[in-house]
Amino acid sequence: MKRIEAQSLTREAFAPFGDVIETEGADSFLINEGNCRRFHDLARVEAVGEGARVLINIFRGQPYAMPLTLGMVERHPLGSQAFMPLSGRPFLVAVCPDNDGVPGEPLAFITAPGQGVNYARNVWHAVLTPIGQEQDFLVIDRGGEGNNLEEFFFDEPFTIHVGENP
Repeated sequence: MKRIEAQSLTREAFAPFGDVIETEGADSFLINEGNCRRFHDLARVEAVGEGARVLINIFRGQPYAMPLTLGMVERHPLGSQAFMPLSGRPFLVAVCPDNDGVPGEPLAFITAPGQGVNYARNVWHAVLTPIGQEQDFLVIDRGGEGNNLEEFFFDEPFTIHVGENP
């Protein structure tokens, strides 16, 4: 198996795959008579195709054993998919560049507390991967007609290592 070392998630490193959702460095302004700070336009939500609509969900994910064996990735051709943890715990994010319709070699990231991600439409990514304990996530994605899921199984899986204390 090929070994992938997870790195810290940054906006710059993740930009080819979508958006990092976080308040740090985000545009913000006060609303509600100055009693609430709005962190504005944190991710680009995409929903295309017949009957497309945006869904808001909560996913409860079970932790995976580490190091992670990554044998499959998926992508969504008709919409983006955002994951925002509802706890302060990090999670593992793995993405692949697209090589003529198939995923290239994965890149792996560990989120900082309070960071989420928005996978752009057609970006190959691993499934939701909590670390250490069960976690809830606010998930925003596309609903409607059409097939919005493609899966790819690697001939040889990758192992993703997250370091000593994620």
